[in-house]
Amino acid sequence: MAYIDYYKILGVDKSATPDDIKKAYRKLARKLHPDLNPDDKEAERQFKELNEANEVLSNPENRAKYDKYGEHWKHGEEYEKAQQQQHRQYQSQGGNSGGGFSGADFGEGEDFSDFFQSMFGGAGGGFGRSSRGSASGKFKGQDVQAELTLNLKDAAVTHQQTFDINGKKVRITIPAGVYDGQQIKLKGHGNPGFNGGPAGDLYITFNIAEDPDFERSGDDLKTKVTVDLYTAVVGGDVKVNTLAGSVNLKVKPGIQNGMTVRLKGKGFPVYKKDGQFGDLFVTYQVKLPTNLTEKQKELFEQLKNS
Repeated sequence: MAYIDYYKILGVDKSATPDDIKKAYRKLARKLHPDLNPDDKEAERQFKELNEANEVLSNPENRAKYDKYGEHWKHGEEYEKAQQQQHRQYQSQGGNSGGGFSGADFGEGEDFSDFFQSMFGGAGGGFGRSSRGSASGKFKGQDVQAELTLNLKDAAVTHQQTFDINGKKVRITIPAGVYDGQQIKLKGHGNPGFNGGPAGDLYITFNIAEDPDFERSGDDLKTKVTVDLYTAVVGGDVKVNTLAGSVNLKVKPGIQNGMTVRLKGKGFPVYKKDGQFGDLFVTYQVKLPTNLTEKQKELFEQLKNS
């Protein structure tokens, strides 16, 4: 398996704090996200590498192993334990062991690491051979931690996504209303165990990307709408975008720039509570007219002096 420098991918040094890693990941994830780079294979490749680097370095235990074992971080400890066990057996038999640990298949020749392969297609690496001889220690497989980036509109609807984990298709249903930083656990969907041990677990953390139209605050949403001066003065109707489509909003006469109104039930769906929604808070932005005619300027002067 070719060595990949996770620190270099995230653009941080080895002394980076967890907060540094988190900030670096989110900045790059928004830049490289497939939604912003459609049909860009290079951006897609970099995005997958970025996810892998983040999931290793954001986990303190995995980061320590990576710093110690490099590209073999995932199975380094198991390898050492198996070697020690073999050595103890060899000594107990007077130095005449009949078998021994045959080594591990770390996926030599793969373009990316086994974590990358398992999360985004392919059989992945890992221990391709079990130990021979009397090495009987069972080890639980490594947990796999992934961060899934969703845009706000996807997070607002219940939908399914499919992952390829260690050659198996895993389909998960993502309920409407998931929030930024929320984590779910899929037991037994991590990497295979060693020597017959149980498989690890799969942890998925959701990262909700910023939206150009809406700001989320819990289950509520905030947005802005532009109103011309005439409507602001005498009232009227204005179209407001919601997650479910546009609605007509009645504008009362005399509104002020920066004034906010609430649209009840037009916000974000409440997680795992069907039919319940937060509210949408709409802030008016009054746009002053430009390129007035002489007649219009005269009318404004009359209003000013009346």
